[in-house]
Amino acid sequence: MEIESLDRLSALSHPHRLAVFRLLMRRYPDEVPAGEIAEALALKPSTTSVYLSSLGDAKLITQHRLGTSLRYRARTQAAGELIDFLFNECCRGRPELCPPVPSSPPKGALTMTDTSYNVLFICTGNSARSIFAEAILHDLEGSRFKAYSAGTNPGSELNPLAVEMLASKGHDTSLLRAKHISEFQTPEAPKMDFVFTVCNRAANEDCPAWEGQPISGHWGLPDPVKAEGSLAERRLAFQQTYGALNNRIKAFASLPIETHNRISLQAAVDEIGAVDLEGTH
Repeated sequence: MEIESLDRLSALSHPHRLAVFRLLMRRYPDEVPAGEIAEALALKPSTTSVYLSSLGDAKLITQHRLGTSLRYRARTQAAGELIDFLFNECCRGRPELCPPVPSSPPKGALTMTDTSYNVLFICTGNSARSIFAEAILHDLEGSRFKAYSAGTNPGSELNPLAVEMLASKGHDTSLLRAKHISEFQTPEAPKMDFVFTVCNRAANEDCPAWEGQPISGHWGLPDPVKAEGSLAERRLAFQQTYGALNNRIKAFASLPIETHNRISLQAAVDEIGAVDLEGTH
C-alpha cells in the first residue's frame, strides 16, 4: 500500500500529469480519447501519451481500446486510497494536520434530510443543453428542486431551435436566458446542492471548486447547435438531446435522496451519467 501510494504521489507531483488526472476526474465516468485530452490541455500528443502512461503505471487511470482509439478514465478508487493513505498512514489521524470528515456538514452543504435542492446545469454557451435541463427539471419537480443553468462562455441569446423545441414540449421559455457561470459564484448566489456539466468542453475547463461540497456529475452530450444538414436534420439533433436529458433528469428526480448517504448518492449520479443516447456503456 505504501509503495503504491508513493508511486501515485510521484505521478501526481508533475503539474501536467496532475492536470491530466484532474481533467479525467471532472469527466468521470467518461472514457476520454487521448487526442481530446491533448487538445483540452494544449499538449503535444506524444507528451500526453507519456503522461497517460505514467498515470496508468500508478493505477490512477484505466485504459480501454475502442476500435483504433485508446480511451482513458480516472480510477476514483485509487484517489480514495491515496487520500486514505495521507490521512491515516502519513498523518496518523492528527486532526490539526488532516482533519477527518466533519461530523456536521459545512455551511450550505447538502444534507440528506433537505426537502428541496438547488441544481445547476453547466455547458459552454448556455443556449441549448443546459437550458433544456433547467426547463425540464423545473417543470418536472419544481417543488422539490430549484433548477438553474449557466455557461462558461455564454452568448447573448438562446438558440432559436432550442427555444422552439422547449415550446413544442410545453415549457414556458419567457424567463429563460443565457447566463455566465460567475453569476453563481458570488457570496449572494444560491448555494448549490448539485452541479452537473452537460457538455465535454465545460467539463474540460479547470473551474474553481464549488463551495459547500455539492454533489457533482458529468452528463456530457453532443452539442445540437453544431448539427449540420437540413432544418429537419438539425431539429432532430435537438430532439435527441432533449430526449436524452429528459431521461436522465427523470432518473435523477426519482432518486430517493433522503435514503442515500453522500457516497451512494454520488455513485447514483455517476451511473445516470454513464447512460448514453443508445443505452449504456
